[in-house]
Amino acid sequence: MQQIIDRRLAGKNKSIGNRERFLRRHKEQIREAVKRAIDGRSISDVERGEDIHIPKKDLSEPVFGHGQGGVREQVHPGNKDFVRGDRIERPKGGSGAGSGKGQAGDSGEGEDDFVFSLSKEEFMQVFFEDLALPHLIRTQLAEVPEYKSQRAGFSSDGTPNNLHVVRSMRGALGRRIALGTGPRRELHAMEERLAQMQAALQPGDAVAEAEIKALAEEIAKMRVRVERIPYLDPIDLRYRSRIKVPVPTSKAVMFCLMDVSGSMDEGRKELSKRFFILLYLFLTRHYEKIDLVFIRHHTQAAEVDEENFFHARETGGTVVSSALVLMEEIIRERYDPSQWNIYGAQASDGDNWHHDSGRCREILNDKLLPLCRYFAYVQVAEEEQNLWDEYSHLLEVNKHFAMRKAVEPSQIYPVFRDLFKKEGAKAA
Repeated sequence: MQQIIDRRLAGKNKSIGNRERFLRRHKEQIREAVKRAIDGRSISDVERGEDIHIPKKDLSEPVFGHGQGGVREQVHPGNKDFVRGDRIERPKGGSGAGSGKGQAGDSGEGEDDFVFSLSKEEFMQVFFEDLALPHLIRTQLAEVPEYKSQRAGFSSDGTPNNLHVVRSMRGALGRRIALGTGPRRELHAMEERLAQMQAALQPGDAVAEAEIKALAEEIAKMRVRVERIPYLDPIDLRYRSRIKVPVPTSKAVMFCLMDVSGSMDEGRKELSKRFFILLYLFLTRHYEKIDLVFIRHHTQAAEVDEENFFHARETGGTVVSSALVLMEEIIRERYDPSQWNIYGAQASDGDNWHHDSGRCREILNDKLLPLCRYFAYVQVAEEEQNLWDEYSHLLEVNKHFAMRKAVEPSQIYPVFRDLFKKEGAKAA
């Protein structure tokens, strides 16, 4: 009896089945630990794994034990302080929490927790498990398809490493049966005839002896013919065949718009970074290819690389519409909405030239939102200014537009979860 053990993805001293059961059983504790870990991380290491600490009390399971039963008397050696009937006081607990000093106790909670290491993939799975892109519709790129290799049966030509041994031996067996069945059947009949003739041979019968000799020669020729059938012939060899087939691919582009005017200090820029990195990691779980477009703006907007977007220092006034206009120009030039899923994320403190906020609302409503799958605006300041008031009008008529506030690092993750929660789920 054959046994097949699937050890794929199972590293040394690891059991995939047990690991998955553990993750399911302690899902709530792991989710809370992931939330705590995110709050204390920097942007550069958001995507790495994490060591999860779970209290031992949450891992305890019921067990069965056998009681002593009956009436028992037991003598403990070395007792000099007690006699039968004395009451023994409960030992006092340790005085220092987790310090290792003091008397031992049988009550209280220690600091030793169970430590479980989550891989990078498991960490991100827990992090984004209850989030979804609102109204997610993937635009497939049909004009420039990508290709993937897939099996296409067997071929008679190929390289030795693609040789399919079982299929080749099956073909060889079929060929030997097809070519050898008739001659072997004829050979058996001739051998039986020869045996009968030899049994009926009379001494001195020259004719019968000549016939027996001729039949023996034919049998010898037939055996040579049967033995010439090769055990394995080149025509029996079969190789695994693989072909490249076009597959539809989903692509997305994420526009990151950030205000770098004088009112945006480093703390507010750091809040913006946290939101952008979360959005990028989230989109990579839904699309095979993600393009990033970074646009910085004060009185003028410019497309920059990631390094300059997050670290360059510029100051000046604020004209938000310049970034929106540049975003529309880039979409028209490089990202056809029929082929790309377009997402926009804007971070600002809400300060804007008062004559420009109305124009920002018009550009979003008339030009950008019809092209975008989703557009999120995050204000990293508490005070509601004219830009917030203008954007508020867009919420009533555009379901794929959302806006939230985040004034502290601890608020970024809840705001992100609120923006991208699954439909019908409660806000975090």
